Amino acid sequence: MRKARQIAQDRSRELGAASAQLATAQSRLDVMAAAVERLVEAYNGELVRLKQADQTYAQARARLAGADAEVERARQAVALLAAEGYGGLGLMTPVVSMLVDQGDREGVLRRASLLAQLRGEQTAILDRMRDTQEVAAILRTQAANAYAAHRVFSERVALAKAVAEQAVARQRLETAKLQARTVVLQRRVDAARSRAELLARQRAASTRNLVTGGSAMGDVAANWALTQLGKPYVWAAAGPDTYDCSGLVMRAWEKVGVQLDHWTGTQWTSGPHVPMDQLRRGDLLFFGYVSSDPGTIHHVGIYVGNGQMVHAPQTGDVVRVASIWRGDLVGATRPR
Repeated sequence: MRKARQIAQDRSRELGAASAQLATAQSRLDVMAAAVERLVEAYNGELVRLKQADQTYAQARARLAGADAEVERARQAVALLAAEGYGGLGLMTPVVSMLVDQGDREGVLRRASLLAQLRGEQTAILDRMRDTQEVAAILRTQAANAYAAHRVFSERVALAKAVAEQAVARQRLETAKLQARTVVLQRRVDAARSRAELLARQRAASTRNLVTGGSAMGDVAANWALTQLGKPYVWAAAGPDTYDCSGLVMRAWEKVGVQLDHWTGTQWTSGPHVPMDQLRRGDLLFFGYVSSDPGTIHHVGIYVGNGQMVHAPQTGDVVRVASIWRGDLVGATRPR
């Protein structure tokens, strides 16, 4: 009896020590994954901003091209005016002749009016030339500014990509070490547990009832995301064979015609925020901490029911189902 009690006590101590070490290792993995996800989502955000800069620059170039065409038309009108006036009075000559040849007062007044009209048309042509040049100059400045902004965002994308690549490389090495340690610790924990405890844990891990109510669109998005289970996580990827967290979300809601950016920053504002007790399938769950900077949100998943979400977790992992109840859960959004 004494021996049995001693075995039980030893097993309990072993379980406690191994469980504490396992929790520490998992905590390190979680902290590392969150840091890397922030960098990856920062890169995704810079890509979104670069796309917006691309559009702004293209629009500015199109407006400038139209203005330059207008300047060319005005220039041609001025050139014609100059050609007609070359070598003397030009347009004025016939009028002057009429004024000289005709002596009646009424005819002179009519012809004087015609002369004033022609001068007015000449002035209008020159004014139009000046106006089109001024507009073109303004649009050329705007296009130059848009190009400069585009270059800035291009450089920021390159920098964000390099930083993310370095962080992911470090994460791969550290994760491999910690995961190997975690396997050893998990075996110690399992060995220290009773057979019944082990079976209960395995049963709980494998049993998930994902059937809950949701909107038609949310159901379609959630169901599609579940078809991607097992596909590898790759940072900045958006399918069809690999995903990161916001890439999986973007493709899932794309299936129901809702266009989201590939970035948690704008996905967070893609629809009304939903209280945790009113979640429906397809709702987006965000992790990080809330501030005025959307870059502080570093992870997103898709609610599939019963406190579970489908998500692309981190480098070295695959698309899978997990509990939504994490310490960094900050809220939910229902896209529209």
